[in-house]
Amino acid sequence: MNEKRTENFRRNEDLEWLLKDINSLLAEPEQKIAVPDKQNFPVIFVVGALRSGTTLMTQWIASTGEIAYPSNMLSRFYQAPIIGAKIQRLLTDQKYNFRNEILDFTSSQNFQSNNGKTQGALSPNEFWYFWRRFIKFPDDIDYLPDEELMNKSDWKTMKKELIGMMDVFEKPFSLKGMICNYNIKFLNQIFDKAIFIYVKRNPYTNMESILKARERQSGNINDWYSFHIPEYTHLIKISDPIIQVAGQVYHINQAIQNGLENIEENRKIIVPYEDFCDNPKKYYEQLTEKLFSQGCKISREYYGETRFSITRTEVDPHFISCYEKYVEEYENRN
Repeated sequence: MNEKRTENFRRNEDLEWLLKDINSLLAEPEQKIAVPDKQNFPVIFVVGALRSGTTLMTQWIASTGEIAYPSNMLSRFYQAPIIGAKIQRLLTDQKYNFRNEILDFTSSQNFQSNNGKTQGALSPNEFWYFWRRFIKFPDDIDYLPDEELMNKSDWKTMKKELIGMMDVFEKPFSLKGMICNYNIKFLNQIFDKAIFIYVKRNPYTNMESILKARERQSGNINDWYSFHIPEYTHLIKISDPIIQVAGQVYHINQAIQNGLENIEENRKIIVPYEDFCDNPKKYYEQLTEKLFSQGCKISREYYGETRFSITRTEVDPHFISCYEKYVEEYENRN
């Protein structure tokens, strides 16, 4: 996997082996932890196309202090996240800071990231190792129909561990759910309390951002980046990378919109990236309302950022024509 990554994005193999060793030691004790039968807090899934603003959204949610999330520290306990949550609280929560013995961790957010990667022990993590334990897709495509996923995934353990983490943090828990962009119905069925935050970006600037991410990740714009969506086998045959990412953005957004269509209103928030950057307080108010409707109260006072800078405000006309060309040809075929 590392051979197609630039140096900055290659895995640290020594770290991988150490984490594997630690997690294998903790996996069995983790399974013995008792968790509440009832889900007391909602799980918040952030969904959207790659490079649509989902990382900024998770950072912003984390910055409120009202909602728990998978930090870079917690992510290292991917086979024992409840134990990891307890360790994180022990080391970082002021409630347990006896005589200022440990003041080395910070929960401040700088809203910076590099292809979804953040810096800092308590900065949000994508948590993909955790997801991959339970969601077993075929080798070539990151997708199964909802019914098959229900039968083939270990969703009961996943649900137990998420409930366990919320029990430790005593808060709702927010995480990226983009691995299930095409399986929103599946997630909605599993959890008694859930909110889906769909971040939707201008497709043309979204395309440009994906191409820039490809270049950072692998050194060129031609190599595929992110999950192998169901349309991957069709898209990978397209030689023009701009048209290829146009299809990637189009299909992901279509899948999410279709998945959310029958989800109850109190379980979803649609967030245009550009509007969110202009007025994040507006979406905090929406989030508090959705949580309250599911029996969860958080502070209604908003102390966060008043706005964020919108990246890539100018649209390249060539990107527009490529996107429209792809959509027109695809919809005419279908």
